[in-house]
Amino acid sequence: MSKPIVLIAEELSPATVDALGPDFDIRSVDGTDRPALLAALANASAVLVRSATQMDAEAIAASPQLKVIARAGVGLDNVDIKSATTAGVMVVNAPTSNIISAAELTVGHILSLARHIPAAHGSLAAGQWKRSKYTGIELYEKTIGIIGLGRIGALITARMQAFDTRVVAYDPYVTAARAQQLGVTLLPLDELLAQSDFVTIHMPKTPETTGMIGTAQFALMKPTAFIVNVARGGLIDEDALYAALKSGRIAGAGIDVFVNEPPTGSPLLGLDNIVVTPHLGASTDEAQEKAGVSVAKSVRLALGGELVPDAVNVAGGVIDSSVRPGIPLMEKLGQVLAGLASAPLTSIDVEVRGEIVAFDVSVLKLAALKGVFSNIVSESVSYVNAPLLAEARGITVRLVTDATSEEYRNLLTVRGALSDGSEVSVSGTLTGPKQTEKIVEINGYDVEVPIAEHLIVMIYTDRPGIVAIYGKEFGEASINIAGMQIARRNAGGQALSVLTVDSPVSEELLQKVRTAIRADLLREIDITQ
Repeated sequence: MSKPIVLIAEELSPATVDALGPDFDIRSVDGTDRPALLAALANASAVLVRSATQMDAEAIAASPQLKVIARAGVGLDNVDIKSATTAGVMVVNAPTSNIISAAELTVGHILSLARHIPAAHGSLAAGQWKRSKYTGIELYEKTIGIIGLGRIGALITARMQAFDTRVVAYDPYVTAARAQQLGVTLLPLDELLAQSDFVTIHMPKTPETTGMIGTAQFALMKPTAFIVNVARGGLIDEDALYAALKSGRIAGAGIDVFVNEPPTGSPLLGLDNIVVTPHLGASTDEAQEKAGVSVAKSVRLALGGELVPDAVNVAGGVIDSSVRPGIPLMEKLGQVLAGLASAPLTSIDVEVRGEIVAFDVSVLKLAALKGVFSNIVSESVSYVNAPLLAEARGITVRLVTDATSEEYRNLLTVRGALSDGSEVSVSGTLTGPKQTEKIVEINGYDVEVPIAEHLIVMIYTDRPGIVAIYGKEFGEASINIAGMQIARRNAGGQALSVLTVDSPVSEELLQKVRTAIRADLLREIDITQ
């Protein structure tokens, strides 16, 4: 029998080819040559890419035998995950390959800003000798503010503490115990900005975090402070950053990522108090080799029919057909749990009840954790790093199974304990011949709501007229309510309302509704389909 064809579409390290081994017919193509790529994909079982090759719907459609797309890196902007999933093609990446490189680049930007290294180099290279112009500052005893205390944030913490700095952090998903373990003081975002001499941001890019540092936030910072972003373009409002740098509202910035890349014509590039790099967070020999070797191992697993921990869309491997439909449901339940949490999680119980516990359901725990962290950390989340993300945050995780499920054939639950002593939970099941995904419980309230892209969950004191109030507010804002269900335990007590809506809802509107109905809980939860 002929060997499966593995296509390498961009230059990867020799170690990548070595990691693939002798079991495949390894071929190369220039992924930027579109006709050549499409022709080569016709017989490929796997394709390895970096960032230049576009694996879009057209490329996937041209690949009838394709089983896996492997991105040798973290970002997946050049891979159409939805089309791949629909076609049954696994997508894998290397989620932890660049964390050290990104952390070290952040430190490099901080040092460059403190000592004016790029500007001083340019001046001297131009034949000038201006020592006094480039007088800098020491890091010793300065305050470093880290926004996002995930794995990269923790690495930066350790490195900056070696300079005898004080490290403070803002991360709503990190417990005080974990921060104490790292030697970090947790602060609200406004206080962190006001106290820090250097601010570095390491958050995921979501609708909530896009533009999270803007004019109002710069106004809180010291005029001597610097800000660094090597995480995601768009976390900092670039217009507001330009105004803050131009006016001297802050002292400087180090930027590796931009809204548009390359940032051709950006006014930021003309300022002398900014250090810019062309998205170099993962651009080290070590990170590239780790990424290549990691995805090569994933390709071997995928084509061998084994479980692939780094799969970002489907969990491959020897998973029973009865368990497999629960994977995407459990991932979405994890996302809902994270959206409901009003304080950092301290423990997570993944509960599986019903007939499927006769099989190995351990992948469902991984799926739940992947869902929990998918929108709250800056790293790409996969089945392999999700448990590590929980461990890094001091979150204990248990898998609980029970063959008895009284109301449903199978019931999946994710239950979380929060640092403020409260608990949140969400349960779901699959119903009917189409295996429709439904939420059947939230925080102890019985509901039955099909999972949609946009959910609004409200808890309030039940009384006449409440539905009319929030219905009017959403209607006037042109937010269409596609479905609604209300659950309560007793008349006049607490009620839980779940709405599915057709479009995202602004925080301003949510706050307006929250005030109007005096809600104890009102959250919009966006589900990554």
